[in-house]
Formats: sequence, C-alpha cells, structure tokens
Amino acid sequence: MGKRYYCDYCDRSFQDNMHNRKKHLNGVQHHRAKKAWFDHFRDTAAILYDEQAKKPCRKFLTKGICDFGSNCRFSHMSEEDMFNLQRQVEDERQLREGSEGQIMLGRSVEEWLSRREKKRSALGSKGDLKTMEDREEGQTESNIIQQLLSIPDLPPSLLPPPPGGWRVKVNTEWG
Repeated sequence: MGKRYYCDYCDRSFQDNMHNRKKHLNGVQHHRAKKAWFDHFRDTAAILYDEQAKKPCRKFLTKGICDFGSNCRFSHMSEEDMFNLQRQVEDERQLREGSEGQIMLGRSVEEWLSRREKKRSALGSKGDLKTMEDREEGQTESNIIQQLLSIPDLPPSLLPPPPGGWRVKVNTEWG
C-alpha cells in the first residue's frame, strides 16, 4: 500500500508520491481549503476593511445563494452583519486599550512590591523582625493596591486574606 500523505487543509489523504503530492498541492480545491483555513484566523479589522471595499453580490441578494461561495469577488454580508462586525472591531479595540491599562497596573504592582521590599529590608536590618510581623498581621486592605481589588472574579490565590487571617483547624488530618 505504501506511505500515505494527509493534507490538514483538505482533510483527506492519498498515496504519497511526488506526482500525487504535486497534483494535490497545485489543485484548486487545495488552494480554496488553504485560503479558508487562513481566513479563519484573520483579524476582524482586516475582514471589515475587505468587506467594505467590495460591492454587494447581486445574485446572493436576490437568490440568497451564490455559485462562487466564499471565493466570490463581491460581498455576501448584509447591513446587519456589517454593523455587527464593526461593533466587534470596536470592542476588540477597546479591549486592546484596556490591556494597555493592565500593563500600567503591572507597573504599579511592581512599584508596590519594591516599596514593600525596601520597608522589609529596612526593618530587618534594625533587628525588628518581630514588630514587622506584628505590623503585617495588623495590615488592612488600605495597603493592598485598590486596582487589584477592583478586578472581578479573582482566583482564591490572589484574594487578600480575610480580616483576622485564615481559620485553621487544629485536629485536621491530611492525606
């Protein structure tokens, strides 16, 4: 039977030899499948730009189907689809601008950690370790960066400890 070549784009396999592989890779069906695969990962802004540049397909508008399908030179999007795509592009843009704000949040966390480390090292060099631990136990949420508390649905590992600390049962069996 011999080796078989499997094409991920076309989802088919055939006997692997130079003639068959070359014939398949140069075929129209393979090129269409490859284009469809890469179009699936295109940026929505690029899709919107391309669709706005195209004229509407008359055959698709009248009959609801076009012989060329996704390879048609004309746009098959309705006005509602275009509006939804524009809204999606704007949402993505706002999300990207929000992620820039997250970078700023990261910087403020780093600043907070560096200030905390400086305080710890200053207190540690004086030999006041016991008083430092007492202060940390009495720490309130005011020392915790408010930006961190404003993030909804934080995982439990990132939530601040409850006032008074975590409850621990003395007679707990592990394992």
